[in-house]
Amino acid sequence: MTTTDPYATTRDTTEGKVFTVTGQDWDSVVSGLGDEPEERIVVNMGPQHPSTHGVLRLILEIEGETVTEARCGIGYLHTGIEKNMEFRSWTQGVTFCTRMDYLSPFYNETAYCLAVERLLGIEDQIPEKANVMRVLLMELNRISSHLVCIATGGMEIGALTVMTIGFREREMTLDLFELITGLRMNHAFIRPGGVAQDLPPGALDKIRDYITWMNKHLPEYAELCNANPIFKHRLEKVGYLDLSGCMALGISGPPLRATGYGLDLRKTQPYCGYETYDFDVPTWDTADSYGRFRVRLQEMWESLKIVEQCADRLAKMEGEPVMVADKKIGWPSQLAVGNDGMGNSLDHIKHIMGESMEALIHHFKLVTEGFRVPAGQAYVAVESPRGELGCHLVSDGGTKPYRAHFRDPSFANLQAMPILCEGAQVADVIVAVASLDPVMGGVDR
Repeated sequence: MTTTDPYATTRDTTEGKVFTVTGQDWDSVVSGLGDEPEERIVVNMGPQHPSTHGVLRLILEIEGETVTEARCGIGYLHTGIEKNMEFRSWTQGVTFCTRMDYLSPFYNETAYCLAVERLLGIEDQIPEKANVMRVLLMELNRISSHLVCIATGGMEIGALTVMTIGFREREMTLDLFELITGLRMNHAFIRPGGVAQDLPPGALDKIRDYITWMNKHLPEYAELCNANPIFKHRLEKVGYLDLSGCMALGISGPPLRATGYGLDLRKTQPYCGYETYDFDVPTWDTADSYGRFRVRLQEMWESLKIVEQCADRLAKMEGEPVMVADKKIGWPSQLAVGNDGMGNSLDHIKHIMGESMEALIHHFKLVTEGFRVPAGQAYVAVESPRGELGCHLVSDGGTKPYRAHFRDPSFANLQAMPILCEGAQVADVIVAVASLDPVMGGVDR
């Protein structure tokens, strides 16, 4: 029997017996293998499997319970984000890239905006308050992203309490996002030149309440997991990848720091004023899934320290600007909350509609056409929860990007999947992939 498999050569699919498994026919498959000298079988894990961290397809060749070969099938969440950005203005690009890695949208926005600002040559003109707000949102986002990683990773190995408390804390973090930006995800809040608007009234009080809550409840994760013999047995010595392997494959983020190498772009290539904050870069020395878990757990504590420092700084910045002073770049809308929801403030509408024809023309041109960016190219990288997130932008001097490309850490880190899984048990594949924390929106884009 000969079949065509788009993922294998003809020799691969016709060597020995080939089975077309359609469901409810396991008996015939097993009986057909009865006379075979070896029990090697190829199975699909995903893309609709609940434990592959999204629409990731793992093609596993297994012998008994041991994985002899593993490879990824990706692209099920491809949305053409980078290509779409070529047909939108520089400011509108934020609404596309925020949807890539949907668990860390603020990092996508920041990497993109920093690249636009570098092309514009206005990096030193960004208001300090805007930078502090960017850092605040990014570090809250690091906490929420790590909570999802730990919660879903725990759920996949049966630690359901870790899942329930993980999403409890994440909900509180997303409540803060909603308070500050108006949305739980896909915010498009960080814009070229600054941020969309100032903190709403009462936001700092809510942030301090959040810090108090997290200081009380973060220790629960360590109590549940750190010395739990079942948890440790499932994670220790699983998904091993040492420093030389990470360097060869371009692995960054927690998998790299779990080898003992404390590479963090916030320290080595500071941006948004990170050099002025007091925090440490957690590392571990086991280079396995357990080490990656411990690194993420400690990183949440460090992020909480940074959030507290941001809140202290913002308390002294009442009324300071949050968008670049250059009116040819700064988004003209002055938002306010009214009886019918959020929109342009009445004062701004009065000014552009009744007082100044030039202001109306300026508003219309900047919103519909956008600003022009000098020709050139720029690459800016930030330290996302998963590693180095880079944005490469090319401008031809127009009002739209000529080319936008992102170096997503999930995509690079997923290269390590075969080396983590081959030779391990099928059950360990779940743990190994979860320890990389890939987000398929970022992988496929």
